[in-house]
Amino acid sequence: MQLLKQLFTTEVGLFSAVGIGIMLCMAGFFLWLFTRDDAPKDKPHP
Repeated sequence: MQLLKQLFTTEVGLFSAVGIGIMLCMAGFFLWLFTRDDAPKDKPHP
């Protein structure tokens, strides 16, 4: 419990929490980006 208090009340803890949040958002974005199926469909040759 003391660690959570330090994480959200001290300046260094807040910067760490923001950094962790940004990294989690980036991980989610890149997971979404690389797993979507947006490759162009192959056109059949005449």
